[in-house]
Amino acid sequence: MFEEAIIPLDQWVTTLVDWLVDDYREVFQLLKWPIEQMLNGFEHGLTSLHPLIVILIIALVALKFSGKRLAVFSYLAMLIIGFLGLWEDAMVTLAMVLSSVIVCTVLGVPLGIMAGRSDHFEAALRPVLDAMQTTPAFVYLVPIVMLFSVGNVAGVLATIIFALPPIIRLTGLGIRQVHPELVEAAQAFGASRWQVLIKVQIPLALPTILAGLNQTIMMALSMVVIAALIGAGGLGSPVILGLNTLDIGRAVVGGVGIVLMAIVLDRITQSIAQKK
Repeated sequence: MFEEAIIPLDQWVTTLVDWLVDDYREVFQLLKWPIEQMLNGFEHGLTSLHPLIVILIIALVALKFSGKRLAVFSYLAMLIIGFLGLWEDAMVTLAMVLSSVIVCTVLGVPLGIMAGRSDHFEAALRPVLDAMQTTPAFVYLVPIVMLFSVGNVAGVLATIIFALPPIIRLTGLGIRQVHPELVEAAQAFGASRWQVLIKVQIPLALPTILAGLNQTIMMALSMVVIAALIGAGGLGSPVILGLNTLDIGRAVVGGVGIVLMAIVLDRITQSIAQKK
């Protein structure tokens, strides 16, 4: 009964992507431009600074929001990344993560607020987020490459799609968890919907929103290796090269760099959320 495909979904998707590439490629190139400029700015800034300055900045941020233990660990972790010969790759990865997280925040927080304040919008958005979170990343790498070509920008765009849902979901959850009596009290004192949002709901939901930001950062880092498959640089490149050449040492070195950077960013963002 099911020997052959009855629904030609593959042909429909191929036709759609071909149509987008043929008729709207220039539009997608325009969409690519601001992300490319932001990524190039971060990458140039991080690679042009002396490594010790970058390490010191990260350690000071960890010291401010967490304490001496995390500051010392961050300092040592970044030093180890440099001693492993991964500094340039680490800065490219950090630039990609920063670019994708900024875009995810700009898009995700407003969408999460809308989902938190509207049941209808949340119901419409839920299946889209489910599809974004459950679709394997390899599936949408092909259309991204066809629309935006290969390279770091394509890797950032793939990362944005993969890492966007957590911040939307947790922002909406944080808004919904604000006690209704607090909202009613603010309205009783004459606050508008905008004032209730800015002065009551967002401040109270901020720890949950920052937890969503933390998850977005972690998911962005998890895309590093996959993004390297479409020509993105960074710490995923040694892993992919080691896989292709069966060089386990190179792959392990790249993996250690990713783990150390992930721990540093995770602990810092967790500390910011807890402090807030």
